[in-house]
Amino acid sequence: MATTKTSGKAPQKSAQKTPQKAGAKSVATKRKGRKKPERSLLRRVMRIAAIVVVVLIALPIVLVPVYAVVRPPFSTLEIWTRLSGASVEKQWVPISDIAPDLAYAVIMSEDGKFCEHHGVDWSAVWDVIDSDASRGASTVPMQVAKNLFLWQSRSYVRKALEVPLAYYMDFVWSKRRMMEIYLNVVEWGPGVFGAEAAAQHWFKVPAAKLSRRQASLLVAVLPNPIARNPAKPGRATNRIAGIIEQRTRQAGAYVKCVQEGG
Repeated sequence: MATTKTSGKAPQKSAQKTPQKAGAKSVATKRKGRKKPERSLLRRVMRIAAIVVVVLIALPIVLVPVYAVVRPPFSTLEIWTRLSGASVEKQWVPISDIAPDLAYAVIMSEDGKFCEHHGVDWSAVWDVIDSDASRGASTVPMQVAKNLFLWQSRSYVRKALEVPLAYYMDFVWSKRRMMEIYLNVVEWGPGVFGAEAAAQHWFKVPAAKLSRRQASLLVAVLPNPIARNPAKPGRATNRIAGIIEQRTRQAGAYVKCVQEGG
């Protein structure tokens, strides 16, 4: 009798345990199945991010020597403007077809040591840090780096990328070529890119015919070319343009590197 009872209980226990184990295995399998796609997606995102970083580094390395002799087709700022659906005015002209006073005004207002430094004016950087000033210390090469290859929103990452790019471009290009590219890619109004388009748009003259006053007004609006109008300047813009005009008149050796044959 005892043997009969024992043999009857054993099958009942095994019958109860089997579905529990099967259920636990299926739950574990489902959890593993969830983790694998998540890890796979993370790896893909990281791989794409790495590719983007490599492209961002490689493109300027390749394009800067090319742009030493070939004009840049677009700047990143122009590309974003076109993608937004806004109209764009642009006409590339050689620096010989731009009034010299415009280049001189840019140097005397934006980058006084343009002819001396090699891409970055560290004295201006330390002055800004020491004085906690709100103005920036971007040189012309740094602004060209931003306009050609980077983005416009302010960030420490962008600034960190501007510095080596500025040094690289200054090493590869002549100062005159640097200024030529700057004058042709900078935005001088909503969708108005380059000196020729700006001269035609605001003053109805070619860039070669810009007066010193007109050149000074164009440079005076550069901190905010979207909101300021060089053809109808306000009191503050007029005052700044007057200071730039006076400095341009006395530029002398400060601008020698961009003069023809300089």
